[in-house]
Amino acid sequence: MDTSTVWWILAGCAVAVELVTGTFYLLMLALGFTAGALGAYMGLAVIGQMLLAAAIGGGAVAVWHWRRSQSPAPLAANANPDVHLDIGETVHVVRWNADGTASVYFRGAQWTAVAADPAAISIPGNFRIKEMRGNRLVIERL
Repeated sequence: MDTSTVWWILAGCAVAVELVTGTFYLLMLALGFTAGALGAYMGLAVIGQMLLAAAIGGGAVAVWHWRRSQSPAPLAANANPDVHLDIGETVHVVRWNADGTASVYFRGAQWTAVAADPAAISIPGNFRIKEMRGNRLVIERL
């Protein structure tokens, strides 16, 4: 079996395992294995192929890790508007209860709301849904 075939098998296995696990780093390693196969086609010695595969695969992993660390952290699921479409909607608080909750009418039902800022519980008015904790709406002043 030719050495380029071994590199292609390694690349295919890395892609297959990536499809099962869902990690993107294995695709970067598959790029390195592909570079090793291309090095074999160019006639590099096995050591050169390994060095090329390590440089390309390791470099791709390092660049991808650096790029991910530069992006902002994702929001928690209970505060992510991509998960809960109600986040960002407005509700009207008529009055606050003594325990710091309010009963608001939203989307055809009564909801229990709590204030994100405890100083806002004395003033009724319009609020924006900041996050959802279970069946409670966490709201903030507009």
